[in-house]
Amino acid sequence: MSAAVLHQLPIWNDQLRKVHMTRNQSGGGKVRRYVHLHAAPLPELDVCEIDGQRVTTLARTVFDLLRTLTMERSVPIGDAALRLGLTLEDLAEVAGRCIGWRGMLQARRAMKFLDARSESAGESYSRVLLDRLGVPAPIPQFEVWHRGMLVGRADFGWQEFRTLVEFDGKQKYGSLLKPGQTAADAVFAEKRREDALRDLGWQIVRWIWEDLYHPEELRVRLERAFERGLRAA
Repeated sequence: MSAAVLHQLPIWNDQLRKVHMTRNQSGGGKVRRYVHLHAAPLPELDVCEIDGQRVTTLARTVFDLLRTLTMERSVPIGDAALRLGLTLEDLAEVAGRCIGWRGMLQARRAMKFLDARSESAGESYSRVLLDRLGVPAPIPQFEVWHRGMLVGRADFGWQEFRTLVEFDGKQKYGSLLKPGQTAADAVFAEKRREDALRDLGWQIVRWIWEDLYHPEELRVRLERAFERGLRAA
């Protein structure tokens, strides 16, 4: 997790209470008040330098987290790394050097789930949650076209249910604003886009981080939207 900070990957605040370090040895890991020392093989090709600090490479960092964190926590990190240029081939190369390590099955499952199209940690977390709930996999960054024109793009979409999902994080109305655009401008543009999509018979479901901690309520909302979408199809 400490290397993830230096690689500018999304992090979980409760994982930052200790500095994580890896020593190239087979045993002798220790957990102290402020430091968690991991003991593991660490070849030089898994090491790089950032701002004068020796850290695990982007691929090794992500793979270590895929095998030690839950998918809800690791997939957002992996998706972000793919957006930074990491490839699944890079991860597979690291995995080939870690055969027999703890968490390998978990890491390989998470690798298959990664998708660079998820544009935020909230979207990535949502994809994992939907999979846990048994909801059919959505298409990320789903585009709706009408008469050759793009009406809108949603974070997720199900063509068969004519349902779209928007994950609302604070960034959407803050750091992700276009130059010269205010939060009020973004909200107004979003409303006009949604009106156009609903006019074409699309169901739109919105949720925020807090909703992700109430998965059964989220499932009910989606099922209702799916039912409405099927009736409107």
